[in-house]
Amino acid sequence: MPNTSTSLSGGALGGLRVLDLTRVLAGPWCTQALADLGADVIKIERPGAGDDTRHWGPPYAKDATGQDTREAAYFLAVNRNKRSVTLDIASPEGQALIRQLVPQCDVLVENYKVGDMARYGLDYDSLRQIHPGLVYCSITGFGQTGPYAPRPGYDFIVQGMGGFMSVTGERDGMPGGGPQKAGVAIADLATGAHAAIAILAALRHRDRTGQGQYLDISLLDVQVSLMANMASNYLATERAPARWGNAHPNIVPYQVFKAADGWVIVACGNDHQFGKLVDAGGRRELASDPRFATNPARVRHREELVAQLEPMMLERTRDAWIAVLEEVGVPCGPINDLADVFADPQVIARAMRLDLPHPTAGQVSVAASALKLSVTPVSYRSAPPLLGQHTDEVLKELAALTDGDLQILKSRAVI
Repeated sequence: MPNTSTSLSGGALGGLRVLDLTRVLAGPWCTQALADLGADVIKIERPGAGDDTRHWGPPYAKDATGQDTREAAYFLAVNRNKRSVTLDIASPEGQALIRQLVPQCDVLVENYKVGDMARYGLDYDSLRQIHPGLVYCSITGFGQTGPYAPRPGYDFIVQGMGGFMSVTGERDGMPGGGPQKAGVAIADLATGAHAAIAILAALRHRDRTGQGQYLDISLLDVQVSLMANMASNYLATERAPARWGNAHPNIVPYQVFKAADGWVIVACGNDHQFGKLVDAGGRRELASDPRFATNPARVRHREELVAQLEPMMLERTRDAWIAVLEEVGVPCGPINDLADVFADPQVIARAMRLDLPHPTAGQVSVAASALKLSVTPVSYRSAPPLLGQHTDEVLKELAALTDGDLQILKSRAVI
């Protein structure tokens, strides 16, 4: 079962406070990771509207009667363990409140367009004057410098610009051929993870020196870095890699095959495994065919071999193939939809489904953290907050506001 309370140390980041001025995905993914690790994350949202993803539905969480709660599933995915404060940072009074909160925070994360925070007097150079130890992380599409810096950043566009889509999708000339984006916002999610890594590194430096710093994290930088070996292959040869769909450019067979009732991934990493595959399929003669006996030969004769293997794979169901191939040591696996994923015994054993009590839905279900720490495990202390759920609590606690102060600010739509 997932850990539902903090450890004795309050989690690895217990005692840290994060001021979260982010919305949508990359920023909230970063700050949720920090929150899961024990940080007190205060999410600043626009009064009356909140994070854009609160309205990105359906689907919505349902209450006990099966009715939509208007709590968007998208928002729920990346905002647990946070406290929501509604505050208009475009107003002078809202900006003054942020400046009151900053000295009591260790980290500030924002993903506004370049220049917006400076217009509000909430940029790093302004805030470090009142808090020299502040770790300030800006997440943008293209970074704070360069010709594209002023542009807004969108995951889909960055997947294309950063090279990812050039190597993703079926080969040209194949049915459905052409570039394809990932099924999840891979640039946003990876940028959020990189931002969290950078924040932890900066906190380590701050703890040693007392000095904060500015972190400039961009979607495009992260997407280019994620090209990893593909980027290295290009830089070594100056030849842009091609799309291979669900196949591998250098290993055959290493691809998806259609079974009688679904799809199977087969990943033969050597000649021995290939022999085991065709033997299991009753086609042992293929292993001794000079066209297919070695991997270099199979790469040269890829189309001929695949034409032989496709009808063989159709002779069994997906699960039957997986059972027989696992028994003989051929790497393989299913292509699961999410119903399959959350019913998978390994996923269940790893507690990757998380059910949290929620004030309007009763309970919401989300994917759990992938971080497994033996001494300071992640904790799940609260569901994603309702809009402004903690405004009064936080401003009384950290800004010493009274009920009267709060009422005045509400009447002016500052909070």
